[in-house]
Amino acid sequence: MTELPLSGITVVSVEQAVAAPYATRQLADLGARVIKVERPGDGDFARRYDTTVQGQSSYFVWLNRSKESLTLDLKSARGREILEQLLAGADVFVQNLAPGAAGRLGLDAAALVARHPVLIPCTVSGYGTTGPWADRKAYDLLIQCQTGLVSLTGTAGESARAGVSVADIAAGMYAYSGILTSLYTRAVSGVARAVEVSLFEALAEWMQQPAYYTRFGGTQPPRLGTQHATIAPYGAYPAADGQEVLFSVQNEREWAALCEQFLERPDLVDDPRFATGPDRVTHRDALNEIVAERFRRSDSQEVTKLLDAAGIANAGVNSVAQFLDHPVLRERDRWREVPIPGGSVPALLPPVDLAGTDPRMDAVPAVGAHTEAILAELGHDAEGIARLRADHVV
Repeated sequence: MTELPLSGITVVSVEQAVAAPYATRQLADLGARVIKVERPGDGDFARRYDTTVQGQSSYFVWLNRSKESLTLDLKSARGREILEQLLAGADVFVQNLAPGAAGRLGLDAAALVARHPVLIPCTVSGYGTTGPWADRKAYDLLIQCQTGLVSLTGTAGESARAGVSVADIAAGMYAYSGILTSLYTRAVSGVARAVEVSLFEALAEWMQQPAYYTRFGGTQPPRLGTQHATIAPYGAYPAADGQEVLFSVQNEREWAALCEQFLERPDLVDDPRFATGPDRVTHRDALNEIVAERFRRSDSQEVTKLLDAAGIANAGVNSVAQFLDHPVLRERDRWREVPIPGGSVPALLPPVDLAGTDPRMDAVPAVGAHTEAILAELGHDAEGIARLRADHVV
């Protein structure tokens, strides 16, 4: 097996919750050594979000495989001294502390660059480290609300949050790509560039299409459940057996095929109500009645078969349990067993495959599982480590 791309890279992360841990887990997948600094005792508070995975948190298991856990009290002088020892040999430092906390601890980007010129600091914040909201706390759903995403999801009668932590995931992805870019820049030029990502600005990027639509269209896209605001027909419809099938028409060829082969209404191809994509959106209600009536004449398997034959993209509306048993994941061998405290769980391989390499899929650590080993590596003897424990530094 080819050596993983980030083998030899050391990442120290004072992280919690979702965004920063997601960034560092992806670095660990590629072979980086990730040392996760946690509070003595409780550790990352995401460990206690739930207990559904054999007593462990589903969030924590997802985000923290292949990492080493070191407990440190960063409010103590000795705890910060140990962190400085780690940073002296690290390539990347990641933190998503509460607003102002990094500065009080001397862990803001400017201070770190002054002390460790080759270190790449990465800051993940809520609304940025400057500006009018720099001191505000931010969580995923708050950001979904502030960016307007919640106003776009749900139905006409009720808004809804996205079902996964999209702001955290977006920020984690941008932090990850920013760190990779800075590592490349350092390798080429020798200059270590600090990385900063905010949850708000990460999700703001994802909101650009509805933002353009609203700015230049005069109104924001409506909430339509599984229907699409700017494409029709596009949505989920119940078949005769009650199962929903979602399909989408993306172009005029597909529209003609839908009319002729599935709807059995070739006259609709040239119907002026449905002549163009915008026309079909304008007359969505009439079109939905025609589509719904056709769906009621066939069960979901037959609907899928007919749409496939017409070359129309479609999908059943799966439950999470159905997703877990999806044939694509099964037949492409995407699951791997990962140890967790007290057991093991199946975990999905990272979505990016690099030819000739297998990603790291190592254990999810217990709180402080690597504390003694890391301290010994830094030169602390058994007696010194015992004193640190007695004084609650680790």
